[in-house]
Amino acid sequence: MSTATKTRVKAPAKSTLKAASKPAPSDAIDMLTTDHKAVKALFKQYDKLAAAGADADEKQAIAQQICRMLTVHATVEEELFYPAAREVLGDAADLVDEADVEHATAKDLIAQIEDASPDEELYDAKVKVLGEYIDHHVKEEEGEMFPKVKKAKLDTKSLGEEMAVRKEELMAELTAEA
Repeated sequence: MSTATKTRVKAPAKSTLKAASKPAPSDAIDMLTTDHKAVKALFKQYDKLAAAGADADEKQAIAQQICRMLTVHATVEEELFYPAAREVLGDAADLVDEADVEHATAKDLIAQIEDASPDEELYDAKVKVLGEYIDHHVKEEEGEMFPKVKKAKLDTKSLGEEMAVRKEELMAELTAEA
Protein backbone atom coordinates (compact mmCIF):
# COMPACT_ATOMS: atom_id res chain seq x y z
CA MET A 1 0.00 0.00 0.00
CA SER A 2 2.83 2.37 0.80
CA THR A 3 4.34 1.83 -2.66
CA ALA A 4 1.03 2.71 -4.33
CA THR A 5 0.87 5.91 -2.32
CA LYS A 6 4.42 6.83 -3.32
CA THR A 7 3.62 6.20 -6.97
CA ARG A 8 0.63 8.53 -6.78
CA VAL A 9 2.68 11.25 -5.13
CA LYS A 10 5.54 10.94 -7.61
CA ALA A 11 3.32 10.95 -10.72
CA PRO A 12 2.40 14.66 -10.60
CA ALA A 13 6.05 15.66 -10.33
CA LYS A 14 7.02 13.63 -13.38
CA SER A 15 4.12 14.93 -15.42
CA THR A 16 4.96 18.48 -14.36
CA LEU A 17 8.55 17.99 -15.50
CA LYS A 18 7.46 16.50 -18.80
CA ALA A 19 4.97 19.31 -19.38
CA ALA A 20 7.69 21.86 -18.71
CA SER A 21 10.05 20.12 -21.13
CA LYS A 22 7.71 20.24 -24.13
CA PRO A 23 8.90 22.57 -26.86
CA ALA A 24 5.74 24.72 -26.89
CA PRO A 25 5.57 27.63 -26.44
CA SER A 26 8.29 28.48 -28.92
CA ASP A 27 8.79 32.10 -27.81
CA ALA A 28 11.89 32.21 -25.56
CA ILE A 29 10.36 34.40 -22.87
CA ASP A 30 7.09 32.45 -22.83
CA MET A 31 9.07 29.21 -22.50
CA LEU A 32 11.14 30.50 -19.60
CA THR A 33 8.05 31.89 -17.88
CA THR A 34 6.29 28.53 -18.28
CA ASP A 35 9.30 26.84 -16.66
CA HIS A 36 9.17 29.34 -13.80
CA LYS A 37 5.53 28.49 -13.11
CA ALA A 38 6.15 24.74 -13.28
CA VAL A 39 9.06 24.81 -10.84
CA LYS A 40 7.11 27.06 -8.48
CA ALA A 41 4.36 24.43 -8.44
CA LEU A 42 6.94 21.75 -7.59
CA PHE A 43 8.27 23.84 -4.70
CA LYS A 44 4.71 24.22 -3.38
CA GLN A 45 4.22 20.47 -3.68
CA TYR A 46 7.46 19.88 -1.75
CA ASP A 47 6.42 22.34 0.97
CA LYS A 48 3.13 20.47 1.42
CA LEU A 49 4.94 17.14 1.71
CA ALA A 50 7.44 18.55 4.21
CA ALA A 51 4.66 20.12 6.31
CA ALA A 52 2.71 16.85 6.28
CA GLY A 53 5.76 14.89 7.46
CA ALA A 54 5.92 12.83 4.26
CA ASP A 55 8.48 10.07 4.08
CA ALA A 56 11.95 10.65 2.71
CA ASP A 57 11.33 8.92 -0.63
CA GLU A 58 8.36 11.14 -1.43
CA LYS A 59 10.24 14.33 -0.62
CA GLN A 60 13.36 13.19 -2.46
CA ALA A 61 11.38 12.43 -5.62
CA ILE A 62 10.04 15.99 -5.75
CA ALA A 63 13.39 17.53 -4.79
CA GLN A 64 15.10 15.59 -7.59
CA GLN A 65 12.51 16.81 -10.09
CA ILE A 66 13.11 20.39 -8.94
CA CYS A 67 16.88 20.00 -9.26
CA ARG A 68 16.68 18.44 -12.71
CA MET A 69 14.26 21.04 -13.98
CA LEU A 70 16.35 23.92 -12.65
CA THR A 71 19.54 22.42 -14.07
CA VAL A 72 18.03 22.13 -17.55
CA HIS A 73 16.46 25.58 -17.33
CA ALA A 74 19.69 27.23 -16.19
CA THR A 75 21.72 25.48 -18.88
CA VAL A 76 19.37 26.67 -21.63
CA GLU A 77 19.45 30.20 -20.27
CA GLU A 78 23.23 30.25 -19.94
CA GLU A 79 23.93 28.70 -23.33
CA LEU A 80 21.34 30.51 -25.43
CA PHE A 81 19.15 33.12 -23.75
CA TYR A 82 21.70 35.06 -21.73
CA PRO A 83 24.21 35.50 -24.58
CA ALA A 84 21.41 36.78 -26.85
CA ALA A 85 20.10 39.05 -24.09
CA ARG A 86 23.59 40.39 -23.40
CA GLU A 87 23.94 41.37 -27.08
CA VAL A 88 20.73 43.43 -27.17
CA LEU A 89 20.75 44.90 -23.67
CA GLY A 90 23.79 47.15 -24.02
CA ASP A 91 24.12 49.15 -20.78
CA ALA A 92 21.56 46.91 -19.06
CA ALA A 93 23.69 43.79 -19.63
CA ASP A 94 24.55 43.91 -15.91
CA LEU A 95 21.18 42.16 -15.43
CA VAL A 96 22.67 39.15 -17.21
CA ASP A 97 25.78 39.30 -15.01
CA GLU A 98 23.60 39.25 -11.91
CA ALA A 99 21.58 36.34 -13.28
CA ASP A 100 24.79 34.38 -13.93
CA VAL A 101 25.91 34.92 -10.33
CA GLU A 102 22.48 33.88 -9.06
CA HIS A 103 22.70 30.72 -11.16
CA ALA A 104 26.06 29.85 -9.59
CA THR A 105 24.58 30.12 -6.11
CA ALA A 106 21.51 28.09 -7.09
CA LYS A 107 23.75 25.40 -8.61
CA ASP A 108 25.64 25.15 -5.32
CA LEU A 109 22.39 24.59 -3.42
CA ILE A 110 21.22 22.10 -6.05
CA ALA A 111 24.46 20.13 -5.64
CA GLN A 112 24.02 20.12 -1.85
CA ILE A 113 20.44 18.82 -2.20
CA GLU A 114 21.42 16.17 -4.74
CA ASP A 115 24.27 14.96 -2.50
CA ALA A 116 22.15 14.87 0.66
CA SER A 117 19.58 12.51 2.07
CA PRO A 118 16.09 13.81 2.86
CA ASP A 119 16.60 12.42 6.37
CA GLU A 120 19.41 14.89 7.02
CA GLU A 121 18.65 17.74 9.38
CA LEU A 122 19.01 20.63 6.91
CA TYR A 123 17.54 18.97 3.81
CA ASP A 124 14.12 20.63 4.02
CA ALA A 125 15.77 23.97 4.83
CA LYS A 126 17.99 23.71 1.75
CA VAL A 127 15.02 23.00 -0.52
CA LYS A 128 13.12 25.88 1.10
CA VAL A 129 16.02 28.32 0.65
CA LEU A 130 16.48 27.20 -2.96
CA GLY A 131 12.78 27.90 -3.55
CA GLU A 132 13.04 31.36 -2.05
CA TYR A 133 16.20 32.08 -4.00
CA ILE A 134 14.62 30.95 -7.27
CA ASP A 135 11.54 33.04 -6.51
CA HIS A 136 13.77 36.12 -6.15
CA HIS A 137 15.64 35.27 -9.36
CA VAL A 138 12.39 34.78 -11.29
CA LYS A 139 11.02 38.13 -10.11
CA GLU A 140 14.13 39.89 -11.39
CA GLU A 141 14.06 38.08 -14.73
CA GLU A 142 10.35 38.58 -15.32
CA GLY A 143 10.21 42.09 -13.85
CA GLU A 144 13.42 43.57 -15.23
CA MET A 145 15.27 41.48 -17.79
CA PHE A 146 12.40 40.12 -19.88
CA PRO A 147 10.71 43.52 -20.43
CA LYS A 148 14.05 45.04 -21.50
CA VAL A 149 14.76 42.14 -23.85
CA LYS A 150 11.29 42.55 -25.40
CA LYS A 151 11.81 46.30 -25.76
CA ALA A 152 15.18 45.65 -27.46
CA LYS A 153 13.28 43.61 -30.04
CA LEU A 154 15.25 40.38 -29.64
CA ASP A 155 13.85 37.71 -31.98
CA THR A 156 12.42 35.63 -29.15
CA LYS A 157 10.54 33.36 -31.55
CA SER A 158 13.65 31.95 -33.31
CA LEU A 159 15.59 31.94 -30.06
CA GLY A 160 12.73 30.04 -28.44
CA GLU A 161 12.87 27.42 -31.17
CA GLU A 162 16.61 26.94 -30.56
CA MET A 163 16.00 26.78 -26.83
CA ALA A 164 13.26 24.17 -27.25
CA VAL A 165 15.60 21.92 -29.21
CA ARG A 166 18.37 22.28 -26.62
CA LYS A 167 15.94 21.67 -23.79
CA GLU A 168 14.74 18.46 -25.42
CA GLU A 169 18.36 17.31 -25.80
CA LEU A 170 19.10 18.00 -22.14
CA MET A 171 15.90 16.28 -20.98
CA ALA A 172 16.77 13.23 -23.11
CA GLU A 173 20.26 13.12 -21.54
CA LEU A 174 18.79 13.27 -18.04
CA THR A 175 16.25 10.56 -18.86
CA ALA A 176 19.00 8.33 -20.25
CA GLU A 177 21.08 8.83 -17.09
CA ALA A 178 18.18 8.01 -14.76
